[in-house]
Amino acid sequence: MSPQDKLGRNLSMLTDFYELTMSNGYLQNGMKDTVAVFDMFFRRIPDGGGFAIFAGLEQLIEYLSNLSFTEEDIGYLRSKNCFCEEFLDYLLHFKFQCDIWAMKEGTPIFPGEPVVVVRGPVIQAQLVETMVLLTINHQSLVATKANRVVRAAQGRSVFEFGSRRAQSYDGAVLGARAAYIGGCDATACVIADRDYGIPAVGTMAHSWVQMFGSEYESFAEYAKLYPDNCTLLVDTYNVLSSGIPNAIKCFNEVLLPMGYRPKGVRIDSGDIAYLSKKARKMLDEAGFDYVNIVASNSLDEYIIRDLLIQGAKIDLFGVGENLITSKSDPVFGGVYKLAAVQKGEEYLPKIKISESIEKITTPGFKMVYRFFSKETTLAVADLVTLHDEAVDASRPVTIFDPIATWKKKTLQNVEAVELLTPIFRGGELVYRSPELSQIRSYCLDQVDHLWDEVKRFEHPHTYYVDLSHKLWSMKNALLEEISSQNTGAPQINEGTSF
Repeated sequence: MSPQDKLGRNLSMLTDFYELTMSNGYLQNGMKDTVAVFDMFFRRIPDGGGFAIFAGLEQLIEYLSNLSFTEEDIGYLRSKNCFCEEFLDYLLHFKFQCDIWAMKEGTPIFPGEPVVVVRGPVIQAQLVETMVLLTINHQSLVATKANRVVRAAQGRSVFEFGSRRAQSYDGAVLGARAAYIGGCDATACVIADRDYGIPAVGTMAHSWVQMFGSEYESFAEYAKLYPDNCTLLVDTYNVLSSGIPNAIKCFNEVLLPMGYRPKGVRIDSGDIAYLSKKARKMLDEAGFDYVNIVASNSLDEYIIRDLLIQGAKIDLFGVGENLITSKSDPVFGGVYKLAAVQKGEEYLPKIKISESIEKITTPGFKMVYRFFSKETTLAVADLVTLHDEAVDASRPVTIFDPIATWKKKTLQNVEAVELLTPIFRGGELVYRSPELSQIRSYCLDQVDHLWDEVKRFEHPHTYYVDLSHKLWSMKNALLEEISSQNTGAPQINEGTSF
């Protein structure tokens, strides 16, 4: 059960008002049973990165599984005096009937490709737009940032320490969940441990040290209380002249006589590179070469990378506000667009035209494949196809850039993996969410299957997401048709972006 359910909140009304007005309009225009296909995708990777991480599917499933409208909801909507009684009755007896496909949580994702596909009665597919975007955008953003931070740490543990700076309660709890998926080892958020099994960790605040007559006394009392997990905060007064000497004294006089080994010291301010090197030397000379040095204080992937380049002696990183809010680029920017309308056994493609080429959508009911090299096991490219296209990777497959169409590549000795997994069929859940630890392991494994060039922080290699020839041809035929009908439409040759 999610924290939302524990709080007893009905999230069905967490929607933009225009979802309701449009749905009311669909019903009054005889479209209640018209089946539409919507895609969620994103256009730009946060922080200029080479890939993002898909997260939030479990919470989306929880929302859709409990989607219903109460008498109070209907009363509120009736008071707006803009909805017909037939529509209000439809909501009161609402039963979710859509089919949904989605990427598995933890999957690396790229701009333009559908990560969630919703097919069903247009009223229902429209109503869920806000929550699809809200849920996936938030956790994908945090998981992506966390993975960047974890990769910067080069195998050292990263703890998520951002609850107090998160943007709302759910921002803290679900942010901790997403950070764990992205690779963080633990969190400071206790409720995330209780509800999701993410290990909760912590040391002490400066207030603990200040509450005692001396720094040494505060360390000694803490060590007596928590001898099997003693990490001391050493920068309340002076790291090198006070904090580390008092920590060493506490280790020798309190912990060792009790039969326990100290775990670590934490530095939360100052020149961490310099201080960690000096602290390491002092600890080693005192016989505590096994004691970890933990660094915190507004860290991000760039600061961590620079600290390690400078030779900082840090074993663990506690990362807070810059991770939990993705402070450097705090909007994921996923969108939800109509792609097709079913007519009989066929799907009529729908396309959105824009003066901004990057906002022109790819029409059609689609599937996404990822090609992995059998030789290196690394991901080579993704291919977006129409839903009923077969991809035979046992023979050479030629793909091409959908914009620079002369750029082609023939793939051989590859495996093609479908990325969109059935989640709901006719409103019935057909997917079982893995344990969170499994999602995290899957995420880290899939990131390992990306080229290092794609994982660079600056100027990463562009991972290609191509269109099948059939889908590309359909898209361009639509563009040409619309262009001929509307002289105000942008003139586009040779293809377009997503």
